[in-house]
Amino acid sequence: MTWLITGGAGYIGAHVARAMAGAGERVVALDDLSAGNPARLPSDVPLVEGSSLDGDLLKRVFARYAVTGVVHLAARKQVAESVAQPTRYYRENVGGLATLLDAVAEAGIGRFVFSSSAAVYGSPDVDLITEDTPCAPVNPYGETKLAGEWLVRAAGRAHGISTVCLRYFNVAGAAAPELADTGVFNIVPMVFDRLTRDEAPRIFGDDYPTPDGTCVRDYIHVADLAEAHLAAARKLDTGADGDLTVNIGRGEGVSVREMITTIGEVSGERRAPLVEARRPGDAPRAVASAERAAKELGWTARRGVREMVESAWAGWQLHHER
Repeated sequence: MTWLITGGAGYIGAHVARAMAGAGERVVALDDLSAGNPARLPSDVPLVEGSSLDGDLLKRVFARYAVTGVVHLAARKQVAESVAQPTRYYRENVGGLATLLDAVAEAGIGRFVFSSSAAVYGSPDVDLITEDTPCAPVNPYGETKLAGEWLVRAAGRAHGISTVCLRYFNVAGAAAPELADTGVFNIVPMVFDRLTRDEAPRIFGDDYPTPDGTCVRDYIHVADLAEAHLAAARKLDTGADGDLTVNIGRGEGVSVREMITTIGEVSGERRAPLVEARRPGDAPRAVASAERAAKELGWTARRGVREMVESAWAGWQLHHER
C-alpha cells in the first residue's frame, strides 16, 4: 500500500503524514505550497509540488509511486474568504476533487479518504450532532465540503472506490512545536495573536442560550485527528466496501469564554476579553456525537483541551517573536 496525501505539507496534512508514516504506512505528499511547508514533513516522505487540479501530474504521481490509496486534504478552508470568493472555492475545492477522482478512477485506485468538515451541518439546534443530523451549510466553504462528499460517494459507487468522509470539528494543538498552525484564522491562534500584541481577546456575542452565554464548540487535538485518518486508511486496507461518513470530535463542548480562560492560564497572558456583536452564522452550540467513529474506526480522541492549548502555545512561541 502507498497512500498519497494531498495537502500533505499543510498543518493537518503534515500531522497525517507523520502519523501514517510513523505507523509503517508508505506515504507520498502532494502540495502546491500555497499554505504548506516542506520542513513539516518527515525526511522519508517524498513531496511532489503541485495541485490536485493538475490531472496529468496526478497520473504521473500515481504511476511513479504505485499509489493504491488517497487521503485528500488539499482545499481552501476560510469561511470569510469563501463568502468573498465563492467561485474560487467551488473551483478549487470541488473542481480539484473532481479532477482527482477522475485520475483515481482511471488508475484503478480503490481507497479514498476525504477531509470534510462539521461546516456541512450549518447551525443545527441539537445537543449532539450525529452523522444523521440534516446538513444545511450556511457558507460557501461548507457547501463545497458537502458537495465534495456527494461527489466522493457518487464516484465511489460508479467506480468501485471504497470511501470514508471525515467530518472534522474544531482542530487545535500540535504534535510538536514545529508542526503548529501558523495561520491566524481559528480561535486558539487568534487569541494568541491578540495577547501577544497586548490586546484583549474578542468574544463575538455573549447572549447565546448556553451556560455562560458564549458559543460552545467541540475541539479536537490535531494529533488525534491524524490518528483518525490512520484508522480510516486501515479500515479501507481491510477491504471494507462502500462508503462511511464519520464525525471527528471529542463529544464534549467547551465555550469560547472557557477556551479563552484556559489560554490565559497556559500562556500567563491573562486579559479580560472584549465582548463584541455576534457574527452572522455562528451556531450557539456545535458538539459532535463521537459514537460512530469509535464503533466503525475503533478510534477515540485521547487528548484534552489543555493539552491542545499547551502544545499550540509552544508552537506559537517558536514561530512568533514578540
